[in-house]
Amino acid sequence: MDKRRVRLDLFYLVLLPVLALSGVTAIGIGSTEVSWRTILGVAAQKLLPGGWVDTSGLTQADTVVVWLIRVPRVLVAAFVGAGLSAGGAVMQGLFRNPLAESGLVGAGSGAALGSVIAFIAGWTAKSVVSLPVAAMIGALMALVIVYAMATRGGVTPVATLLLAGVAVTSLLTAVWSLLLSINIVNWQIAQEVLFWIMGGLDARSWTHVWLCAPFVTLGIVAAIVQARELDLMQQGEETAAAFGVDVERSKRMLILTASVLTGACVGVAGMVAFVGLVVPHAVRLLIGPSHRPLLPACSIAGAAFLILCDLAARTIHPPTEVRLGVITSLVGGPIFIALLMRRYREVGLA
Repeated sequence: MDKRRVRLDLFYLVLLPVLALSGVTAIGIGSTEVSWRTILGVAAQKLLPGGWVDTSGLTQADTVVVWLIRVPRVLVAAFVGAGLSAGGAVMQGLFRNPLAESGLVGAGSGAALGSVIAFIAGWTAKSVVSLPVAAMIGALMALVIVYAMATRGGVTPVATLLLAGVAVTSLLTAVWSLLLSINIVNWQIAQEVLFWIMGGLDARSWTHVWLCAPFVTLGIVAAIVQARELDLMQQGEETAAAFGVDVERSKRMLILTASVLTGACVGVAGMVAFVGLVVPHAVRLLIGPSHRPLLPACSIAGAAFLILCDLAARTIHPPTEVRLGVITSLVGGPIFIALLMRRYREVGLA
């Protein structure tokens, strides 16, 4: 049997129980402790209606805490972690650089600008849907600007795309920072924007689940469908074209896929750093560079990683909740530095 296949089986054998255990643990731990029996009872009550399971010992408070507060938050964390990780894997494959991530094409800064506008305009006070929608629109608009800047004569060089992405990211970051500084006198709005920039999953509901889940699911499926193109483009655009890949179309679709994933995730969780950078890089080291197994593996690993980070964010300093982006940076930063030093050693630079 192929050694890589054995490693992949072992990877899932370890990771799937970790994902399940982290989900149940995150649902059970909080200001109100919930036993795993109660969690299973509430899940059975909601998912198996008709009296198939005896749920007579459950209280209304159990149902509210588990089903309306904890489960949506854990699901949002799972989808956001999966989406950011898959988007990062797509960008790393497209740019042929294991240290790339979705923010390189301006998707993150575009989503940030859309969200800041939604806060300042007061849309978020009127509808919970406005923030994710504004973030996704901002991400797509940033993508259009970057792609238009980088494309000449129907050709979009990856290096030019990277430079355009850096420039647009800087510009959009300056714009939303300017908007925030102008409105800093309104402390409530400034606080909401600041907390959102630092990332967080507080007060997430089933509405947020349904807002991000379809986009993340479709984005991951679209990325897996394009796995062959990603594998070939890692060998160079000329090689990919020789194997029948429409290189320019593939680049457009891959960037669009990564941007939709990023916009959907940023819209419901704010700016969560390092997930799309560290998780795909680490998973690639474990199971290899082939994108067909890599993308679903990254999604599962990212889901487990962000669930655990969110659990730490709300339990490390009770009753205050540490922002999720702070936790992911504190965890992901050292991991990234270690991966970077490992890469330097491999190429003989350290």
